[in-house]
Amino acid sequence: MADSSPQIENTDRPGAGAELIGDMRATAARRPKTRDLRPLMRLGPYLWRQRVNGLFMLLFLALSSATLPVMTFVARELIDKGFGSGNVEELNRWFLVLGGVALVMALATALRYFFITRMGERIVADLREDVFGHILKLDPGFFLKMRTGEVISRLTADIQIIETLVAASISIALRNLLSFVIGLALMMVVSPKLTLMVLAMFPFILVPLITFGRQVGKVTRETQDMFARAVGFAGESLDALETVQAFVRERFTQNRFNDGVEAAYTKSVSRIVTRATMTAMVISLVFGGTSVVLWLGAQDVLNGKMSNGVLIQFVMLAIFTAGSVANLNETWADVQKAAGAMLRIDELLRSEPNIQAPKDAVALPLPARGEIAFDSVDFAYPSRPDTPVLDGFSLHIKPGETVALVGPSGAGKSTVFKLLLRYYEFETGTIALDGIDIRRADPKAVRERMALVAQDTALFSGSPADNIRFGREGATDDEIRAAATKAQALDFIEALPEGFDHPLGERARSLSGGQKQRLSIARALVRDAPVLLLDEATSSLDAENERLVQAALNEAMAERTTLVIAHRLATVLKADRIVVMDHGRVVDSGTHEELVARDGLYARLAALQFGG
Repeated sequence: MADSSPQIENTDRPGAGAELIGDMRATAARRPKTRDLRPLMRLGPYLWRQRVNGLFMLLFLALSSATLPVMTFVARELIDKGFGSGNVEELNRWFLVLGGVALVMALATALRYFFITRMGERIVADLREDVFGHILKLDPGFFLKMRTGEVISRLTADIQIIETLVAASISIALRNLLSFVIGLALMMVVSPKLTLMVLAMFPFILVPLITFGRQVGKVTRETQDMFARAVGFAGESLDALETVQAFVRERFTQNRFNDGVEAAYTKSVSRIVTRATMTAMVISLVFGGTSVVLWLGAQDVLNGKMSNGVLIQFVMLAIFTAGSVANLNETWADVQKAAGAMLRIDELLRSEPNIQAPKDAVALPLPARGEIAFDSVDFAYPSRPDTPVLDGFSLHIKPGETVALVGPSGAGKSTVFKLLLRYYEFETGTIALDGIDIRRADPKAVRERMALVAQDTALFSGSPADNIRFGREGATDDEIRAAATKAQALDFIEALPEGFDHPLGERARSLSGGQKQRLSIARALVRDAPVLLLDEATSSLDAENERLVQAALNEAMAERTTLVIAHRLATVLKADRIVVMDHGRVVDSGTHEELVARDGLYARLAALQFGG
């Protein structure tokens, strides 16, 4: 392209893998360190939307949790009044009660699982939709700072972690917390002395739980950062797979990706060791202490101070309560992991586009005329603020006029398109569309008046009809066919096995470059916008197809304002006006004959292409 827009550097030298790891660690270091769960507050509105499911989940959660202490009471009565009485009918009665309690527990647990899982799936679906919708609003400048692959990692892997939290861990944590409270209360009723001894052990359990839990959360966030960077590099490599293979750089690319994955794996092993150590310490303390308490209870039974049933009930309550603490330890690690994931997702949601519709947006006049005016526009890309791309650029294009922008690479031609399409904000000057400063209008309203044919054709998986209709959602089949005809695409489309409905695969890779370009032109034509932007629209066509498509473009250009970027001067000889750019400024303007006669920059470019 004729522009010097920023590109991601892809160096090929020893130590590049180490640089990738360094980048990962730097990203992790720059990320705010959170030792709390505040990032999860972002889920509040999503939880509120699912409050009905949440209420049902809590109802059945309470019911299923209540059955555990009831079961211990039944077990106590079964031993003392069933086995102890020697009455078979009494024994059978308590066994029936025990079966009924188990049935209630099973039904309540199943319904709890249904409602929490449905609530979690809905929350995650809403979150994915909101995150992706927000990403679509971000301007291209955002993706100069963050790789697309890393964004995809947050949209998939991190949200999957959130799904684990809201669809399972929350319910498990609440169930264990409720079981712990109920169990502790009943233990106090059954034997205050033994319960107080159990409570005395809690500080020894909570200290490692909190200490190791914080370390697990920190390492988890670092692991997620490293893996996301590795995925980002993998996405870049797959997008440029043909280039990788053409330069026989498979081994280098594989090694660089491996370095990133191995770094994430090493950090993950550190997390696993920390979490395993924490789990071992907590379980040892919980069940070791419980064993001591139960030994003391057994002494009371032998001394006649406690019945067998009461001891069994206390044992069951102690096991349920200790199990709840151990499970809370597991879910706490999941909660911290989800907090790290939510922090990364929240970074996306808090990223604001530089280009936004003003609160008092001015409506563009109707009917649209397609008049464009640049007045003393200065611009530099955010990644290179000290390198101006446009310097006092001024240009007025009349309605229906065809203007070609020519000049050496880096002159700023494509940047003119990007500013006109509101991809970036410019520093000084004004750009007006139909007499309205585009900064005062809604960016979407500005873009709706333009149709773009880019040099790098961007097509989507689907059929030719789908790709053409992408230009205008309401286009009819007849309009799609007419646009394809004008773009000289009808013949190759009809030659496909299923014609306009034939699936083209990802990015329409089954088509040749020229066929892709003609589909792109058809998409722009069906849009029927008053302004047509052509960025080397015929660059991928052979001589014959270029002649045919140029004829179609000439017809389309006659009906609307057209701005053309061209390296091949032969494609713009019939333009109403040729504007010569150099170093971000207009240095000359006129017809082909006038510019050649002046013997300036254009004449030198023409001499290089046409000879003589």
